[in-house]
Amino acid sequence: MDSLTKGKEAVTGPVLLSGSSGMLGSAIARALVQQGKKTLRLVRRDVRTPEELRWNPQAGELDTSRLENLSAAIHLSGANVSARRWTENYKREMTESRVGTTRLIAEALARLKNPPPVLISASAIGFYGNRGDQVLNEDSPAGNGYFPSLCAAWEAAALPAKEAGIRVVYLRFGVVIGRNGGAMARLIPLFKLGLGGSLGDGRQWMSWISETDAVAAALFALQTDNLAGAVNATSPQPVTNAEFTRALSRAIHRPAFMTAPAFALRLAFGEMADEALLSSTRAYPKRLLDAGFVFAHPTIGEAFSSALAN
Repeated sequence: MDSLTKGKEAVTGPVLLSGSSGMLGSAIARALVQQGKKTLRLVRRDVRTPEELRWNPQAGELDTSRLENLSAAIHLSGANVSARRWTENYKREMTESRVGTTRLIAEALARLKNPPPVLISASAIGFYGNRGDQVLNEDSPAGNGYFPSLCAAWEAAALPAKEAGIRVVYLRFGVVIGRNGGAMARLIPLFKLGLGGSLGDGRQWMSWISETDAVAAALFALQTDNLAGAVNATSPQPVTNAEFTRALSRAIHRPAFMTAPAFALRLAFGEMADEALLSSTRAYPKRLLDAGFVFAHPTIGEAFSSALAN
């Protein structure tokens, strides 16, 4: 059964969406509208349209009066992991922006008389931590360190929704390859200047997904009733950082001779260097593939070609 239905009657309410101003959130919002679905977008500023609902996560404020009879909820909010050095203050901000907001939404949905049938909540492959060459699927345990513990708490914060009978999917996203934001917005200018290159020895595995496939995976999860729990939103063909560098260099027709030594990255970025830039995570999207999802861009070359064509 399509998960946007309840029993025999279609649920025609809007899809609640947080994080709609980000690269992925805005792409998902466009895709939903193109499919003829209404959206209700959570915003922290003053409301400008009837399709917006103001919330204040820091104060724990979310008006539930407009949340009855939603057809689904997609929660993508979270402070940018690579925006700045991981000071203790910024780590608290990253945690609250994920765990606190997820708990607020999950508890609000759980209290509804007519809750949505499904909640898609963003997570990250950072859950697995630095695991070398090990192939990781959704049954692999959490790794060690700040970021794995953050991802585990992030996912656990949605428990109130699950306990209320809502199907909850934690999409563990890899690096999203899209031109208009995220990592690519920072990398492409550097590579075009000939300043691109590998991080450390370049042997660490990078799990990635094209923006097109990331959007499709979220919509697929909405509509696939047998998907629940953790789902790796990554290409079935992860690459090493060196392979990623070579593929991007070929895609933009620029050499990439630079190398950022591990010690320099640690000096510049501290803890984030080891847990994000140098961490090796070789994730495999077993549950998506088992459910019948077909990737439009299974290879890194195809992902770069798609991103650069837009």
